[in-house]
Amino acid sequence: MNVEPTNVIVGVVVTEKSERLKADTNSYTFRVAVDANKIDIRRAVEKLFKVHVTEVRTLNQRGKLKRMGRYEGRRASWKKAVVTVKQGETIEALER
Repeated sequence: MNVEPTNVIVGVVVTEKSERLKADTNSYTFRVAVDANKIDIRRAVEKLFKVHVTEVRTLNQRGKLKRMGRYEGRRASWKKAVVTVKQGETIEALER
């Protein structure tokens, strides 16, 4: 499957936990397309950021239940990927 890298990586997840992972284990957290697999994610990160990926972990985040008055709805579900980069390499665009 030949997928455009910009369609695979939706955005970056910036939380306290993701910042701790970046500092401790050289891992970066991305929001990715729901239908992307680990191979697509690995190729997209390597092509966009010019780094070597050693590990990709994915998980599906279920949308939260939200209320508007008496009506109840659900936010959209999404997929998260934690990508570990080769030791000594960093993604400069995501460093502070």
